[in-house]
Amino acid sequence: MPNPSERPVRVWAIRGGTLELGHDLRLMGILNVTPDSFSDGGQYTDLAAAVDQAVQLESEGADIIDIGGESTRPGAEPVTEVEELRRVVPVIERLAGWLRIPISIDTYKSAVARAALEAGAAIVNDISGLRFDPDMPGVCAELAAGVVCMHIQGTPQTMQLAPQYDSVTREVRDYFTERLAALQAAGLTAEQIVWDPGIGFGKTAEHNLELLSGIETIRVANRPMLIGHSRKRFLQRILGRPVDERQSGTVGVTLAVAALGADIVRVHDVAACRDAWLAFRTVQQWPQRRMLPKPPDGLG
Repeated sequence: MPNPSERPVRVWAIRGGTLELGHDLRLMGILNVTPDSFSDGGQYTDLAAAVDQAVQLESEGADIIDIGGESTRPGAEPVTEVEELRRVVPVIERLAGWLRIPISIDTYKSAVARAALEAGAAIVNDISGLRFDPDMPGVCAELAAGVVCMHIQGTPQTMQLAPQYDSVTREVRDYFTERLAALQAAGLTAEQIVWDPGIGFGKTAEHNLELLSGIETIRVANRPMLIGHSRKRFLQRILGRPVDERQSGTVGVTLAVAALGADIVRVHDVAACRDAWLAFRTVQQWPQRRMLPKPPDGLG
């Protein structure tokens, strides 16, 4: 297991600046302004509630806020561009300049990405790897957005019907290699790209565990890896618990993937994951450092 103090530094170019990854695990806090997301659907559809939750996530130690206006859970029905814009743009406009941390827009629609970036977002988190909408790579290149390029087999409507791979790690790595070439041809730089293997997006529990345990085997071009495992269904296979009882499992996987090389984790339970990682890292580094860390800003 690598020592967290020896994590390589990787720079992520995002709209308006850069994020330096590697000194520590980064946490992307999830804010779904949807009525039907699998875990927190309907909790933050009100503008004030969404803004309050974003501020709360930042206070708990989130490094990025990821705002989504369309559920992409298995079997979810698409929403119109107009509806997605109605849900996300007012929240981003309210938070831009207020939060000290970058805002990410979780969308596969280029018009939504453009509006979100112009409203103050800095990152586009696209479940399709910037494939579903042919205009998405050009928008991200034009507006100098950081991008999260995710792997998915199928679509949210079909992805969990019967996912199959000859080798899930090899096929995801090949996908990232292909996407790197395509995105660079569209005008993005490698420094704008973060990879996401798409846990639960066209994968069985066994596929997910292969990917989680093999982060370094799927990393392409030495770019950062984001893992989105929070409260997902494969944890039910491991723990036998429903979605509202998967916080501890989420924290456990967070520690495992951080130790195995993940640069960013996308989670609902920011405070729990931050505390667990800080405690884990302190114990692991104690023989070399013998000093207590400073808690994240606002946490003591």
